[in-house]
Amino acid sequence: MQQIFNFILKNSNRLLFLLLLVTSLSLTIQSHSYHKSKIISSANFFTGGIYEKINNVDEYFGLRKQNEELAQENARLKSILFNQKDTTKLPQIDSIKGVRKTSIIVSKVIRNPYTTLENYITINNGSLSGIKPNMGVINSAGIIGIVENTSKNYATIISLLNVSIKINAKIKKSNHFGTLSWNGKSTGFAQLTDVPRLAGVRKGDTIVTGAESRVFPENIGIGTIDKVYIDNETNYYTLDIKLFNDMTNLGHVYVIKNKDSEEIENLENKSKKDE
Repeated sequence: MQQIFNFILKNSNRLLFLLLLVTSLSLTIQSHSYHKSKIISSANFFTGGIYEKINNVDEYFGLRKQNEELAQENARLKSILFNQKDTTKLPQIDSIKGVRKTSIIVSKVIRNPYTTLENYITINNGSLSGIKPNMGVINSAGIIGIVENTSKNYATIISLLNVSIKINAKIKKSNHFGTLSWNGKSTGFAQLTDVPRLAGVRKGDTIVTGAESRVFPENIGIGTIDKVYIDNETNYYTLDIKLFNDMTNLGHVYVIKNKDSEEIENLENKSKKDE
């Protein structure tokens, strides 16, 4: 212990300098959005490389499960093909359930924590692949989350298992809208709030993305109603939604870009200025 005190006393000036340097850098980053964005981008690049190496090992041991999933997907696609009226003609299938105005970027999850209240997923594609913040992320089962930050080769996604995420969603059979969020409890469920009592909801009804979202195309799968709660003060439903996706086991994902989102946003901003 005496040696530690002697070391601190001997190097007190250097230690004080390092402390002040770290403090000044921290204050500079927090008060300047440009410096903050550069630090986030650099962190994404560094941690993304580490996560990718770890994921490569995990992926090797998970090849059997991935092969089973691919076989099931091939079977589904063949079923669609064989049920066409003209089986000699390849079906013209849009990228995502009939939505034409989207671009698809295929990527792979290399990190997927799900044990905190604010979970972020890392994928192995970034700005060089055309990925930008606020793009929606899905897979064949349904929605995954929304892109938040990118570096050249990696991107972080606000997971559906993040208490800060809000997504416009609707009951498929009735088109009644609500707000999808996560209450931080179960990884298999999310909550749909602000659903009017006029909506005839039943357990097992399908929940999909709504038309008011600029992030996701309409009618992307989310899950099914598991429990129904009534708020007597507001006359709205709160619904427990059993998610289609197993958010604890994600592989390849699709990052989607709505080509009209910027045009719609600019038009709406112009309308607000004219008011």
